[in-house]
Amino acid sequence: MDRVGLWINHSKPEAITLAGQITHWFAERGWNVYTDWEKITAQGVRFLISLGGDGTLLEASREAAPYAIPVLGVNLGRLGFLCEIERNEIFDALDKITNHDYSIQERLMLTATVNDADQTFDVLNDVVFLREPSSAMVTLQANLTGETSVSYPADGLIVSTPTGSTAYALSAGGPIMSPNVEAILLTPLAAHSLSARPMVISDQENIEISLVRGEECIVSFDGYHRTAIKYGEKVVIKRASINALLIRLGKRSFPHVVREKLKDRWHE
Repeated sequence: MDRVGLWINHSKPEAITLAGQITHWFAERGWNVYTDWEKITAQGVRFLISLGGDGTLLEASREAAPYAIPVLGVNLGRLGFLCEIERNEIFDALDKITNHDYSIQERLMLTATVNDADQTFDVLNDVVFLREPSSAMVTLQANLTGETSVSYPADGLIVSTPTGSTAYALSAGGPIMSPNVEAILLTPLAAHSLSARPMVISDQENIEISLVRGEECIVSFDGYHRTAIKYGEKVVIKRASINALLIRLGKRSFPHVVREKLKDRWHE
């Protein structure tokens, strides 16, 4: 018997309602549906359906990556850069997937280690360094593969994947990167130097970010965990050993997604 998992944003009533409809749809076809994460990982589901928005898909994909579970994102949110389909397309999409008419796209992830600690964080979008609102500007030093490379006197710094280039980095003035590009993006926040520019680097680089000016800096990992580093402390970031797996139905190319989601900024 085939198995599928649901990752539900319980803060959205529409997601809960849709989860019930999807469960009924699969039950009629003899599938088992799981919503408990321990059962999802133990039962070996064929794929996972994320019901929410980009944030929900981000969370689901990050958790599913170590188990090599592909994820279908259903957009019940506002922007939906990452989600493959909208709510009204779900059952047509499920027909395709159950008939093996889909592809899986691998998305680069990052691993971040704070102060050489044993605990690490895997992210699909970004690692964000941000000064406290009450503190002055900070300076973050970025060393690439052990060499002093560039310093950023700024309000903060975003280290992002190509997936994350359409998230916080985009609003900070960074470039949009195709998810097929294997690279890492460094984007300063409100830089206090004209020479502190966004930079695209190889995904093979080991990036060491140190706080070299300022007392403290907040660091967040995909927004799901936050910590603080003090003056002289560092975070080491490199490509993760795992990739996120997203289900694609071949309906939307990346240029099409960019045009649709940012159409208010385009001129016909």
